[in-house]
Amino acid sequence: MTAHEAHRSYDAVVVGAGHNGLVAAAYLARAGRSVLVLERLGHTGGAAVSTRPFAGVDARLSRYSYLVSLLPKKIVRDLGLDFRVRARTISSYTPVERAGRATGLLVGGGERRTREAFAQLTGSEREYEAWQRFYGMTGRVAERVFPTLTEPLPTRDELRRRIDDEEAWRTLFEDPIGVAVEDRFADDLVRGVVLTDALIGTFADAHDPSLAQNRCFLYHVIGGGTGAWDVPVGGMGALTDALATAAREAGAVVATGHEAVRIDTDGRAAEITYRTADGEAMVGARHVLVNASPQALAELTGDAPPAPAEGAQLKVNMLLKRLPRLRDDSVDPREAFAGTFHIAEGYEQLATAHAQAAAGRLPAAPPSEIYCHSLTDPTILGPDLVDQGYQTLTLFGLHTPARLFEADNDSVREELLKSTLAQLDAHLAEPLADCLAVDADGRPCIEAKTPLDLERDLRLPGGNIFHRALAWPHTQEGTGRWGVETGHANVLLCGAGAVRGGGVSGVPGHNAAMAVLEATGA
Repeated sequence: MTAHEAHRSYDAVVVGAGHNGLVAAAYLARAGRSVLVLERLGHTGGAAVSTRPFAGVDARLSRYSYLVSLLPKKIVRDLGLDFRVRARTISSYTPVERAGRATGLLVGGGERRTREAFAQLTGSEREYEAWQRFYGMTGRVAERVFPTLTEPLPTRDELRRRIDDEEAWRTLFEDPIGVAVEDRFADDLVRGVVLTDALIGTFADAHDPSLAQNRCFLYHVIGGGTGAWDVPVGGMGALTDALATAAREAGAVVATGHEAVRIDTDGRAAEITYRTADGEAMVGARHVLVNASPQALAELTGDAPPAPAEGAQLKVNMLLKRLPRLRDDSVDPREAFAGTFHIAEGYEQLATAHAQAAAGRLPAAPPSEIYCHSLTDPTILGPDLVDQGYQTLTLFGLHTPARLFEADNDSVREELLKSTLAQLDAHLAEPLADCLAVDADGRPCIEAKTPLDLERDLRLPGGNIFHRALAWPHTQEGTGRWGVETGHANVLLCGAGAVRGGGVSGVPGHNAAMAVLEATGA
């Protein structure tokens, strides 16, 4: 579609061709609705893309979002997507020095092996048994909560009855998660590994009274009804490419290079003004689904903007000639990096890092976690790189709020990257720098993105990967039936900022499509 086709009307116009917008478009088009998707960029995918960030190097990395847990199989089946995930053989490895000796905790590889790893680190069976009880509890919650994500929002009481476990409810929904971590676990390292799921992209302390950390933790342990985080085969772009294909094959028009700039609506019909290289034009719609942040929605509709959002993460992509050797020589690097490799994420280290960042300083020991996509799915690398043993590394840093970068993003990014990699090097038998591949121009294959970089590149408000603080998966004041409703009857929010948004899930896209079909008689 081009700008001269102005004033054509559609049943639905979707603003933004990220994965949620494409999910919504595919559902609506398959239901026989006329659908137009307007995408500002020259490609689809939003933050769920695969790109070649290093010049002359045949490595397609999941540049921003990188693992899949919250995507319901229902969506994959309903839309007939050609998309697969693979489970990681190892859940996590966390290196530590104890009594002057390099050691660590390897979780995965079977029940017996994990039990022995806990005993070797902590000196008893107690921590492993506590671990089993705790994650048995979260697993039961996951089985009951995850299916509700693609249903109309339950009330708080309905969700509580569905969970049917008062201890679990109190642990996850009422008390700060730090209470459960400290009550159930004694070892600092084990406590830290548990807590990290509460802090991904969320700047909070374990005892934050807002319970932002609890909401983050909940979404990290309910995915798929199991809490498993899987590797997208072919990289994250494989999902959004499959979704774009599904939407187009169902009849949706996907127009890249078309930036929506205004939505005018009376609640029954809407006009969307968009801009292309040729100028501005308008298109009509019965419904508008906005796959963008709540801030962007407010700008489009002229409504009062929500409170500012703030991201708090460092994202680093790397390509290595080989995986580095570990100081803990009892663990194969191919196992240690296959799962989540925790760095400086002991419980006290996390608390210290949060306190330092809250005081306006970069953490002295920045916490982060790494995983190697190519160990589980080598298809993202060209055959020559695979033959030579090249591997990818994805690093996600915690407790680095956007405010720390405002004075000088470039220099602070460089300082943070240096200190983050120094924390990793402390557990390696060789410097990571010696393992980095180089691109066609001889530069090391490493790139880092701060919250301000993500705001600039993807228009994430404050660089927040969830668009705003995550919300409980039940009704709250103003949430509406599906959690996608806005102050305008025919304008829906289908991005990560919707209730039950965040992560690569497609849930807000599905729910916005269901809301439209309900309103118009599916």
